[in-house]
Amino acid sequence: MTDIARLTQLIEPEATALGFELVRVAFLPSEAGDGGMALQIMAEDPATGQLVIDQCAALSRRVSDVIDAAEEAGEELIEGAYHLEVSSPGIDRPLTRDKDFVNWAGHEVRIVMDKGFAGQRVNKGVLGGLEGDMVLVKEVKAGEVALPRDQIHSAKLVLTDALIAATRPLDTSGVDELIEDQDSSDTEEKADD
Repeated sequence: MTDIARLTQLIEPEATALGFELVRVAFLPSEAGDGGMALQIMAEDPATGQLVIDQCAALSRRVSDVIDAAEEAGEELIEGAYHLEVSSPGIDRPLTRDKDFVNWAGHEVRIVMDKGFAGQRVNKGVLGGLEGDMVLVKEVKAGEVALPRDQIHSAKLVLTDALIAATRPLDTSGVDELIEDQDSSDTEEKADD
C-alpha cells in the first residue's frame, strides 16, 4: 500500500528547496486512461500561486531522484507501476491547507464530507473562511454552515468568472507569438480557398 504520509515527508523538502509550497500529494487512477495509477503532486510558487512548466519539470526531477534513492535504500514507497504527475493546482484548485480556506474566502466552493454531516455529504456555497477547526460556508438553501475540517474528504473551488478575475495570470511569455501564428494560419486557409 502506498504511504502518502511518508511520500509527503520525502517530497515536501524538495518542493521547499525550490521555493515552492506543497498543495497536495495523492495516489490516484491515472488521467492517461491506461488503467494505471499516478502519484499526483500539486505545488505552487508562493509569489504566483501557480507553477509554470519549467518549475513543474524541476520539481519532477527532484521528486524522481528522492524516490529512487529511498527505494534503492530498501524502502518500498509505491507498489507497482505508476506515473508521476507534477502540476500547478489550477484555478479551480483543491483546498487542502488551512490557509487555502482563509485565502479563498468569498469564492464558491464544493466540499465533500467523509460521511454526511448534518444530513448532507456535499456542500456547495460561498466559502466564509476558517473559524478554529470549522470551515464556514454560506449555502443557498441551508444558510451559514460550519463544517469540521477534519471530516472533509475533499474541497475545491468552483470555476466562476469572479474566481478567474481574482486569479493572477500564468506566465504569458510567448502569447504574442501564438496569436501571430493563429493569424497566419487563418490567412493561409483563406489563400487556399
